[in-house]
Amino acid sequence: MEQKKIDRINELARKSKAEGLTEAEKAEQTELRNEYRRAVTGNLAAQLENTYIMTPDGKKKKVGKGR
Repeated sequence: MEQKKIDRINELARKSKAEGLTEAEKAEQTELRNEYRRAVTGNLAAQLENTYIMTPDGKKKKVGKGR
């Protein structure tokens, strides 16, 4: 996710606490937050696909999505 979008999420969060948001800003905030969540979960899934656990007997067990 672009830093510009993350900055906008933070800007909307600060404005929400200080003075409130318009309906358009609330919708924008929701969409940006959903995009951020998708990016984070996608990155985590990709990282888990390349992660292995070493068992006590020395074997490698792949950690992956859905395991």
